[in-house]
Amino acid sequence: MKNKERSYVSNIFLVSDSTGETAEKIFKAAVAQFTNADTQLHRRRYIRSEEHIKALLDEAKNMEALIIFTFVSEPLRLKMREGALNSGLFAVDLMGPVLTALSHFLDKPAHSEPGRIHRIDTDYFGRVEAVQFTVKHDDGQNIHGLPNADIVLVGPSRTAKTPLSIYLARFGYKVANIPIILNLPLQKELLSVDPNRVVALMIDPKRLMEIRAARLKKLKQPLSNYANIESIVEELKYCREIYRQHPQWEVIDVSGRAVEEVATDVMSWIRNGNR
Repeated sequence: MKNKERSYVSNIFLVSDSTGETAEKIFKAAVAQFTNADTQLHRRRYIRSEEHIKALLDEAKNMEALIIFTFVSEPLRLKMREGALNSGLFAVDLMGPVLTALSHFLDKPAHSEPGRIHRIDTDYFGRVEAVQFTVKHDDGQNIHGLPNADIVLVGPSRTAKTPLSIYLARFGYKVANIPIILNLPLQKELLSVDPNRVVALMIDPKRLMEIRAARLKKLKQPLSNYANIESIVEELKYCREIYRQHPQWEVIDVSGRAVEEVATDVMSWIRNGNR
């Protein structure tokens, strides 16, 4: 199998004794490093017995699949590794090495309880509430609710305010975002918000032009001042002047940066006592 030429779809089994979210996330992060990888995913969740493993191994062998698995149970991990080896299959244990290392480091055994991370608790409900708040306060909606926000994002259109807001909400932050529009004054409600909770977004004008032009093309709309470089330069100049008038606002440049990266900066600023 190792030297066999593959001219077909590569089958990948994502196997877990719980929901399989961990295996899927790590797989997607890894496979993104391979151009045009032709893979077919087979998700096998809640595999919690040796009989399930045996049946799964037989199925994977028939498909010459790669197995990526996350088991918290040590006996099941050993059974999977042994079975894969005997079947001539590749199997990757994502959870075992981490659990073993932590057990040695912390000098205590793991609970070996599937799904423990997904227990519904106070933090879970807090995150749900944060997401609900953030959706209701997107793009200047429900402006009267700004005093209840943990973070208020401001910036020109297409600076990723909405995806950034939703991403932050997943960590339990109630986020509102407000667009800044050329020559329009700020809402009085925004001016009454604690400035140490306001994050102002900035972006390179050429990059903003590209993003807006792509957006108009996707919507099959003609190019307009919305994506005109001269208009964008004026718009960003107006934003900078507003930011200058509010020196306590945190200004973050989002040019060419992933939402996750920008969110890390925002959370770091907030955690450092600026709210």
